Amino acid sequence: MAGIDTRELVKKLRVHGVMPGILAAAEKPLNLRTLRLQAKSLGRVPAARDLVSEVTTAEIRIYNPGARRRIALIDCGVKLGIVRALVERGASVIRFPAATHAREILSFSPDGVVVANGPGDPKRAAAVIATVKSLIETTRWPMLGICLGHQIIALAAGGDTYKMKYGHRSQNQPCLEAGGKRCYITSQNHGYAVRTGSLPSVWKEWFINANDGTNEGLRHARRPIFAVQFHPEGRPGPLDTDFIFDLFLEAGR
Repeated sequence: MAGIDTRELVKKLRVHGVMPGILAAAEKPLNLRTLRLQAKSLGRVPAARDLVSEVTTAEIRIYNPGARRRIALIDCGVKLGIVRALVERGASVIRFPAATHAREILSFSPDGVVVANGPGDPKRAAAVIATVKSLIETTRWPMLGICLGHQIIALAAGGDTYKMKYGHRSQNQPCLEAGGKRCYITSQNHGYAVRTGSLPSVWKEWFINANDGTNEGLRHARRPIFAVQFHPEGRPGPLDTDFIFDLFLEAGR
């Protein structure tokens, strides 16, 4: 960037937190007045949309068909590394559009459900929240939420989420396992978090961010339902937490 005081920009972001902005490039002089008006009109426009509906698959896709274990994956914008991590462990992955009703997922009789990562404010993904809520209430399948999927499971279970002042955007986020001393290095890319203490007591905090104390994981006390804010597939990033896929799949045996 050129023509601005980048140190002043950093100071504004540190005081006010993450905010929408405009980056403009042109060979001729820019109309600064027009750009200022456009920037002021942005508000929270991206966060106001259901971004999940814009990035999900348009049709059901099946990976590694014929495998003994079948995993239903609700695609909120899934990284293919997650699909590969499951396939490499011998599972067949049925990738569903985000708006798929619980009844259709039930018709495939999967051995477990993954609620995938994706963009935007999780509260805007109302259809996914309703589906996951129905699956939690009507099935006993193992369930794993990753990133946005972690937030979706929390909302479906009666919890709350909020926009962070500063999101986690790096491959070296340290996460402490609750009740222990072990710290994992994780890959993260999110701007919303689950509000600690907002869920019923049957849900237990699993991981905590060592830098800011935000929630990084949840576990159900009596059922095999897990949710993590980070990306355990680590592509790109560390592989410290890829055991979570094994934990999930073993729960479905």
